[in-house]
Amino acid sequence: MTVGIVGLGLIGGSFAKAYSDNDDHTVLGYDINKEVMEHAFDEKTISGELGKNNISECDLILIALYPETAVNYLKEMAEHIAKETMVIDCCGVKGYVCERCFPIAKEYGFTFVGGHPMAGRHYSGYDYSMKNMYNGASMVLVPRDLGDEKTIERAKQLLSPIKFGTFTVCDAKRHDAMIAFTSQMAHVVSNAYVKSPTARDHDGFSAGSYKDLTRVAWLNENMWTELFLENKESLLTELNCFINSISEYRDAIENDDADTLRKLLHDGKMCKEEIDGI
Repeated sequence: MTVGIVGLGLIGGSFAKAYSDNDDHTVLGYDINKEVMEHAFDEKTISGELGKNNISECDLILIALYPETAVNYLKEMAEHIAKETMVIDCCGVKGYVCERCFPIAKEYGFTFVGGHPMAGRHYSGYDYSMKNMYNGASMVLVPRDLGDEKTIERAKQLLSPIKFGTFTVCDAKRHDAMIAFTSQMAHVVSNAYVKSPTARDHDGFSAGSYKDLTRVAWLNENMWTELFLENKESLLTELNCFINSISEYRDAIENDDADTLRKLLHDGKMCKEEIDGI
């Protein structure tokens, strides 16, 4: 199989390393950073540079770019993509990407499926990419038609060398609503929490809670700004819910209202137990 990968950062680089680890696959890659390209060639992660002259050779194209850039790339390359090729993006929002990319694919006759690999690392960039980063992880697939089993199964088959643990198939609206809660909210809260001046003096006073809560405060502000604004509606829903809830805790503490505080804490514990099946 010939795989084209656009963007060789943490996400795209990990895909490239996984596919190139198998001699049955040819990996063509492209990154705007020439040093990254040289590094990928030196490590034999890619065997050629992906471009207009050879993109039609690809069975699968993975676009691992920021959402707006991903859409623009597909627009630019669409006329050169073969009708037999499947294109899957790896962006963190699906509504913005899919509503623009499905029509492009339909116009030029190839298949586009929205995708989101649910794995990552603390640091970004090709140097931190790993061939086994997706082993056992979940891959979200957003096809144009949820009833199109043939396309869904083909996507799974093309991605099988990556060794995902599960595939979750849904529409773009559900993906973005869930990601607002499971990922984007965590990044907002973590990033805001660490701004307390107390954080600078916390050393020696944490048994792990601080580390757990602030792990994702260290982020790529350019990428996350784009992701937050492109998923504004879903993220604001979660933020408003959180602000309302945290205000209840603040008010109970401020008013020495032990009964209300105890109930709030108990309800939160019960939610966690129910969600995790404890």
